[in-house]
Amino acid sequence: MPDNIKHQVAHQVSANGLQITYDSFGDPSHPVVMLIMGLGTQMIHWSEQFCQLLASNKLRVIRFDNRDIGKSTWLTDYPVPSTWDFISNSLFSKKVNAPYLLDDMADDTLALMDSLNIHKAHIVGASMGGMIAQCMALKSPNRVSSLTSIMSTTGNRSLPKAKIRVMAKLLKPLATEIEPHVAQSLGVWRMLHGEYFPFDRESVEKVIRYSVQRGVNPAGVARQLSAIIDSPDRTLGLQKLQIPSLIIHGDIDPLVPVECGIATAAAIPGATLKILEGMGHTLPVQLYPQIVEDIVELSNYAENN
Repeated sequence: MPDNIKHQVAHQVSANGLQITYDSFGDPSHPVVMLIMGLGTQMIHWSEQFCQLLASNKLRVIRFDNRDIGKSTWLTDYPVPSTWDFISNSLFSKKVNAPYLLDDMADDTLALMDSLNIHKAHIVGASMGGMIAQCMALKSPNRVSSLTSIMSTTGNRSLPKAKIRVMAKLLKPLATEIEPHVAQSLGVWRMLHGEYFPFDRESVEKVIRYSVQRGVNPAGVARQLSAIIDSPDRTLGLQKLQIPSLIIHGDIDPLVPVECGIATAAAIPGATLKILEGMGHTLPVQLYPQIVEDIVELSNYAENN
């Protein structure tokens, strides 16, 4: 593990009418990588180890809390979709009247870049973060040096979906008391992780407890989920992209099936597809070197072409 990487501690800046919390790793003069995390997960789910590895390859790494999560602005004045809204969507494909869409979250990231005087960056997103990254590439391609979409999808509703038991466990309201909350969250992450790589219970529990300390917002998670549901299919737009792109997906992903990653790569001209054996819907530490190597290779290519 590199021990000489600069780490700028968390700050808040105004972006798109919100307060966005971020931190950074690496030399400010190096090309920037923006890390966008997924549904209901905070920036700390990009582990410091992962960020340090990226930064050790002459990259400046920025991770941040999306709107409605962690230490960024919670949109408490916005309506919260009901359980029935989500059931109706699942059964009848009805919209859930999301108070904001993935495009708005892409605007948050672009505005964060503005606040930090970053014109262009390599955009890396996981799960919902991959969807946001795709939206950024579609709406502001001149600001996206490269696109890496990890365990994500195009928004095509005909692609395979998560199994009902997975969604049921994921959408079950989290306990409000700390210890039951931690136990329930551990069960969810164990399910998403899969059985191929050892599940590091101690490390995951630390992240869960730190997430609780930073701020868990169930209403915000519901709003984020509604943004995913109500946002349009991006396939036609992705087919016109001219941005170096990398699609990473696990072959045993229980939440976003691997076919979704395959479809994303098929949609983007020239995209590289990496299907990783044994990876579920988490980023196993055993795969950090490979994932970092692939992102660095893409960023180097984009910087030199």
